[in-house]
Amino acid sequence: MKNIIKLTAFSFLIITQIACTKNAEKTADTSEQESAVEETIVEKIAQPAGYAIGDTAADFSLENVDGSMVSLANYTDSKGFIVTFTCNHCPYAVAYESRIIALDKKYAPLGYPVIAISPNDPSIVPEDGMDAMKKLAEEKGYTFPYLLDAEQDVYVKYGATKTPHMFVLQKENDALIVKYIGAIDDNYEDENDVTERYVEDAIDALLSGTKIAVESTKAIGCSIKDNRFK
Repeated sequence: MKNIIKLTAFSFLIITQIACTKNAEKTADTSEQESAVEETIVEKIAQPAGYAIGDTAADFSLENVDGSMVSLANYTDSKGFIVTFTCNHCPYAVAYESRIIALDKKYAPLGYPVIAISPNDPSIVPEDGMDAMKKLAEEKGYTFPYLLDAEQDVYVKYGATKTPHMFVLQKENDALIVKYIGAIDDNYEDENDVTERYVEDAIDALLSGTKIAVESTKAIGCSIKDNRFK
């Protein structure tokens, strides 16, 4: 009788260990699956989609420093646009301020005005908020709109990752076609030592009806500040 009880207890112990092992394996598998899903979600969130050369860019409506709402559709006589995602605080953006102003003065009369957009979250970088934007635009005498991407959705659609990040658009059959993406030129440190003027070369090619030699480059600047993509 005692042997039967011992055998029964031993059998129960074995069965319990097997069940626990299976449950542990199942839990591990589930955890691995959940981790894989989480990693996939994080990867998708951390890599916002953006435009490529030849894509059609969507219009937007953003608040300007003068309180008006600005859309690309407002510029009925333009041939295209120089869209720059820039900001107040980034040293790269500061280094390029005068060159962005010069681009607008040179090409706006030829049909390619600058449209500047600040994409950063002011709760992360207060100096990139609207009040500071208004002050900078007045101090520097901006000849172009300086817009706040308050919902941070426009820069994501474009695929901008840096400040500054340039997008040259061309009007074609009522569509806005992306013609150039990247840096302004090849030397942010010294304007006098620039050898490749990417944005200027792209617009000059569009104006002359010739092929753009360099359609994309790596944007050099500060990363865009957005709590969603940390």
